[in-house]
Amino acid sequence: MEWKRSAFDWNQARAFLVTAEEGSLSAAARALGLTQPTLSRQVAGLEEALGVTLFERTSRALLLTQSGVKLLADFRTMGDAANNISLAATGQSQAVTGHVLISATDLMARYLLPPVLKKLRRTAPDLQIEIIASNELSDLRRREADIAVRHSRPNDAALFAKRLHDKKAHLFASKEYLDEVGRPETLADLEKLTFVGFDQPELRLGLMASRGVNLTTANFNFSTSSATLALELVRQGFGIGLLPTEISEHCPELENPYSEFEPISIETWLVAHRELKTNLRIRVVFDLLAEGIG
Repeated sequence: MEWKRSAFDWNQARAFLVTAEEGSLSAAARALGLTQPTLSRQVAGLEEALGVTLFERTSRALLLTQSGVKLLADFRTMGDAANNISLAATGQSQAVTGHVLISATDLMARYLLPPVLKKLRRTAPDLQIEIIASNELSDLRRREADIAVRHSRPNDAALFAKRLHDKKAHLFASKEYLDEVGRPETLADLEKLTFVGFDQPELRLGLMASRGVNLTTANFNFSTSSATLALELVRQGFGIGLLPTEISEHCPELENPYSEFEPISIETWLVAHRELKTNLRIRVVFDLLAEGIG
């Protein structure tokens, strides 16, 4: 296989890499911010330049051919090298201007970030701040975010992580709901009530059981992958939710339905790429987030 140096096009290489990792042209196009026809042309251009077929196109998905599988590891190495060059170049910048991308859960972004951003606006008014409010983890090595607020410690040695004060989560329900069903006086009373699930309810059963609350999926009449929607459902009387105590302070209509429930500790980490930590604008934002959230 021969590929002339002058024919190399990093956009085509990146198109192949992201398409292979996402599994479809539509998902890869969204990840790269391209139209699907543009991405398809880039992949086809790479196949033509290499003289191989990289994907088997079926009605349901794209499948890597043998040639595609063999080349994928090399292209991943190439992608990591490109990211490292970008990180190193970004790390040299000492101006408190430019773009900073922050990733946080939707609930934290809604309630905890705005006060920090107000202070940041006064401290560095020329920064452009973009926020990804999602419960999905952003890949900092691939520059999906510059700084991430996470609830678990990263294992990647290339990342710098600072542990902030742990948050506490407790049971909360609206006064309206508790007026309707009655306030539980025992665990048995609590186990008869309706709960609002965040993510998959079955993942919470063991956690609740460790606090002596034996629930089943039948207790969860409503569940969602959005923490902000879960909070809104609790506020509107759909059931009991497990919520960070700091968030509940913004919602006076909520109360603790069972004070003897043992609060759950939630780790909170602030994470950035190590090289980005030497960048002044990243450091300014990182330190303010650590102070404000911590």
